[in-house]
Amino acid sequence: RFSGTSNLETRDPDDTGRRPQVRLCFLLSQSQESPPCFHVLEFPAGAHKQQKMSVEATTPLEAPEGDFTEEFKSEPNDIISDKDAPKKKDSSMNLTSKALRPFVIISSSYLLFTVTDGAVRMIVLLHAYNKSFSALEVAIMFSLYELAGVFTNLAAGFMGAKWGIKFTLICGLSLQLFSYGLLFAWDDDWSKTESIIFVTFAQMFSGIAKDLTKLGGKTVTKLVTPEEQDTRLFKLVSLITGWKNSLKGVGYFLGSALLQVSYELSLGFMMGLILLAMPWAILGLDRNLGTAKKKNANWKEVFVWDNKNLNVLSFARLFLFASRDFWFEVPLPFYLRSPGCDSLGEDFPCSQDSDCDTGGTCGDVGFCENINPGGGCGGLGLSRVVVGAFLGGYIILYGQVQSWTPQLVTGPLKQTPPNKLTEILWGNINCIPTFVMFFVIRFSTAFENNEVGRMAGWLITVIITFAIIFAINSSIHSYLVVKYAKADKVAVSVGLYYMSNALGRLVGTVGSGLLFTYVGNDLGEFAGHDGTIGLAACFLAGTFSSLIAAFITLWIEDEDSGLKCGSCCTLVGSKETIIEDDEI
Repeated sequence: RFSGTSNLETRDPDDTGRRPQVRLCFLLSQSQESPPCFHVLEFPAGAHKQQKMSVEATTPLEAPEGDFTEEFKSEPNDIISDKDAPKKKDSSMNLTSKALRPFVIISSSYLLFTVTDGAVRMIVLLHAYNKSFSALEVAIMFSLYELAGVFTNLAAGFMGAKWGIKFTLICGLSLQLFSYGLLFAWDDDWSKTESIIFVTFAQMFSGIAKDLTKLGGKTVTKLVTPEEQDTRLFKLVSLITGWKNSLKGVGYFLGSALLQVSYELSLGFMMGLILLAMPWAILGLDRNLGTAKKKNANWKEVFVWDNKNLNVLSFARLFLFASRDFWFEVPLPFYLRSPGCDSLGEDFPCSQDSDCDTGGTCGDVGFCENINPGGGCGGLGLSRVVVGAFLGGYIILYGQVQSWTPQLVTGPLKQTPPNKLTEILWGNINCIPTFVMFFVIRFSTAFENNEVGRMAGWLITVIITFAIIFAINSSIHSYLVVKYAKADKVAVSVGLYYMSNALGRLVGTVGSGLLFTYVGNDLGEFAGHDGTIGLAACFLAGTFSSLIAAFITLWIEDEDSGLKCGSCCTLVGSKETIIEDDEI
């Protein structure tokens, strides 16, 4: 049963004789598709007519099509002019011209960019592997990419507020184009040091480009959606942004597949995707879109130290993302590419590459040897295309699970909306797959005897499991940052929380390169180091990183609603329930 009252005064200053119409709606929750709308009250024509509107009903009428509240919102005792009354046709036209076009242009550009962002990781990594760069050297190549994200997250918010989303989007696309162009100059005759410095520098521009472009992709969803109402457009926004990570997985596969044909082809194709988005961004967007309507934030407001929950969550997020990148970004593709250790060396003479096991090559001295001794041995010896598909599949699965977590996981478990206890639970569960993988690699006969089929089965099973659990954790974090930052929206958008993503990836990427390269024993010049032991160390580091993230989350103050695991199982009672039990 709903009821409401509002005092309104209508005016007809131009004496048009038209009858103003007022619709009373009830917004029950932020997640509501559309608020139930009751009787439309038609005032009699005439100037300065004051009337009290009172509505009470048990069954709402069907809401008219269109969004009146975008142009017209009434509060008690508002003065309403007849010419200000909402017009259904004009509202619809306004939504199409002012909201849909920038949404389509920015989202399309962002999604195309996301494909190129995923592809550049695979192109650089797999090309460097064939050039005999070690895991640590490749991790260093990506270091400025991640570090640039830390500082760009700070600057991008100020740039967008001052110069608009169009400016940051075009800058991001241009820098990505420039970064790809630089990679054409990577020369085989350069020394390793020269190559590392050059590629690291090129990847820095790609990292800056990613966060400048991401600003538009993330912000446009707020600009085109009414603040207090979910609309059909909002549903479209949710669908498009949910596919962002999945398209990055497509980029992983495309980059590795095109690299199998030609290094130059892979770079050129991705530059074409960027050029496809550029004209629309330049010609189709208003330069004032997204600029601050009031005074912009200053540097003192970037870090909100008095928001304890937000800062603790940010620190936990650093270790959460490191728990993945300790083994995913560099060690896993290196291990998937590397050949078995027992089929290399002087005991395995050859005359051509086909005489050696997968992942091995026939060296100049007539023995089977590792293509990249610095990349370790003991792996599956997969081709570049298969490696790209393997990693791309993980990213696609992660993106889809993240989009549907509330409907498929936390909702049925009665953990929606999530709180601190929900994240602690799933943060601890996040440790299980990586610890199982560490244990299996170290003690199972499959990895000891290099049984490729069983090894692949274990890796696929554990990585799929981790992708699902990690996506749930990431989805919970995304909700909690909004919950904790209501009063600090500007600071959050450019502050510590979004920096923590890049810092976590940086720690995980560089740390993984060190572990994978130096933990395993050196098995000689033909085989290189033992990559199996190195990969096990990386999974163990990921396990500890997950535990640290869950432990840090304990300091958040948000447990009043308790924790359930389905309708029949209450792990921690809510504060209200505990009080009632004490009273009984």
